[in-house]
Amino acid sequence: MRCVPAVLVACLSVGPAAALIRAADDGLPVYTDRAHTDDDFRFQGEYTGWQRTTKSLRSSQKVGLQVIARSNGLFEAMKYPGGLPGQGGAGDNRSVLHGERDGDTVRLVGEPFDIVIEEGFGTILTKKGKKTGELRFIRRTSPTMGLTPPPGAVRLFTGGEDAPLLQDAKISPEGWLMAGTQTVDSYRNFRLHGEFLLPYKPAATGQARGNSGFYLQSRYEVQVLDSFGLEGVANECGGLYRSIAPDLNMCFPPLEWQTYDIDFREPVFDETGRKIANARISVWHNGVLIHDDVEIPNKTGGGSQEGPEMLPIRFQDHSNPVMLRNLWLVETNGDEPRDWPPLHSAPEPLRLAGFHR
Repeated sequence: MRCVPAVLVACLSVGPAAALIRAADDGLPVYTDRAHTDDDFRFQGEYTGWQRTTKSLRSSQKVGLQVIARSNGLFEAMKYPGGLPGQGGAGDNRSVLHGERDGDTVRLVGEPFDIVIEEGFGTILTKKGKKTGELRFIRRTSPTMGLTPPPGAVRLFTGGEDAPLLQDAKISPEGWLMAGTQTVDSYRNFRLHGEFLLPYKPAATGQARGNSGFYLQSRYEVQVLDSFGLEGVANECGGLYRSIAPDLNMCFPPLEWQTYDIDFREPVFDETGRKIANARISVWHNGVLIHDDVEIPNKTGGGSQEGPEMLPIRFQDHSNPVMLRNLWLVETNGDEPRDWPPLHSAPEPLRLAGFHR
């Protein structure tokens, strides 16, 4: 399997299908290639459209839908008034639907509306079966996908057959970096760009669903997890693990490339080793700011204890085939103006019409 240029996102199979593998820890099916998944995968993902809340045409409003495959034909979905997260929708104003697949149709049941999905299009219905809205399947890409390292950047992994700046790095047959490595050198203050691909594990739940993490200074974890459509708490994707939840859950569906852009400033210690200022961090997930210059009061989860000594950045292996690419950083003084990353818009749909998987 090879990947087409970043702006196109989708991956094309060019060899024998070897996309279904087994996770070492739970034995559940894991899919790593969009072209070779189960019958439910084609319904999973993001939809956008409109809905009327009354009979009046003036009541039409933008609406977003995230559909999660739960294996064996079962589905859960989140409907967002105002649009998808990052485009007007918010997790605190969503409604939950549940449903199942019958052949080429998925019917989702909720209150007070149901949704029927066929061939990439959704119809929103009242309980009496009257049409009140339409949806269509889309794919989004981060505005920082494929971001070019600036002059002077430390290129941890930007392609190739090896990664000399990373310890025990393993490269997949597709040429991607496999999670489970750390930097050879250590860094104090930096701006880090990374792109990651989560596997599709429909039967898994919680922390078993595509788990990894970016451990800054081996102490502070920005969680990587398939949290698509979930609440967005501190142990889900974008969270500072078990410490601070993201302001918004911007996780894309599994098997879509995603981006982290991280501005990290280390804590300050005096000459006796006493901490006098906490670490601070800003995180953009798929181009949307989810942590805005927040303090990290202590190490997170299984991170190393805080101290004045520098430690490497770890990219956690948690027995899931998480892939990385375009991984680089720029060392900073910790007091640069907040003009990074160079964002111009929220994530935009890659495709708007038709049923393209």
